[in-house]
Amino acid sequence: MTGLARTSADLDPRRRRILYRCWHRGIREMDLVFGSFAEAEIAKLSDEELDEFEAIMAEDDHDLHAWITGAQPLPADRDTSMFARVAAYKPDFDIVTTESLKEKLG
Repeated sequence: MTGLARTSADLDPRRRRILYRCWHRGIREMDLVFGSFAEAEIAKLSDEELDEFEAIMAEDDHDLHAWITGAQPLPADRDTSMFARVAAYKPDFDIVTTESLKEKLG
């Protein structure tokens, strides 16, 4: 397994490399954003979309985090449909609340 749930066994070498890099970025928040997006989408992306995705991944994690959270304006050259797809992707994580913790812990 490379990420949370997806195996890379059925992927070509390029997609395997990208999936691995998505989960090993250096900043956990970006691992979660890129890793979750890649797990869901990597097999469906065209070669051109992979090119654009890799270009986005080449950006500094701190910049990416600021752009995705809206802390900094997105540069015009990154205002693409692929960036919008990555930024809009919402991983399917359970929200941790006091109530959910009480439920789990009893």
